[in-house]
Amino acid sequence: MTISTQQQMLIEQRVTNEAKSTGAAYLLWFFLGTLGAHRFYLGRTGSGVAQLLMTIIGWLTVVLVVGIFILIALGIWLLVDAFLIPGMIQAQKDQVRQSLTTNAMLAVGSARQEPQM
Repeated sequence: MTISTQQQMLIEQRVTNEAKSTGAAYLLWFFLGTLGAHRFYLGRTGSGVAQLLMTIIGWLTVVLVVGIFILIALGIWLLVDAFLIPGMIQAQKDQVRQSLTTNAMLAVGSARQEPQM
């Protein structure tokens, strides 16, 4: 089963409309990155919570010197995230595209089947 060109165009339009903004992701990363805001925005809640907890635990234990190492690790993670954000946005677009294409193919398949009596 294949979908029509019109359906493909509609799918791409919906992917564009539902895509996360790269600019918004980078603004969240820059201003609220240590709180994991950019990861929450991109749908990566598990790692967003991890970054938030690292920030809290790091600042609470900074007087014990352990917190310094936690905050350094978080800083490295945030630096790496600066390069990962475009890939995370592309993965989200691919996921939306796959879901919409699957739904369209199922709709085409069910429309072709005739009711049985």
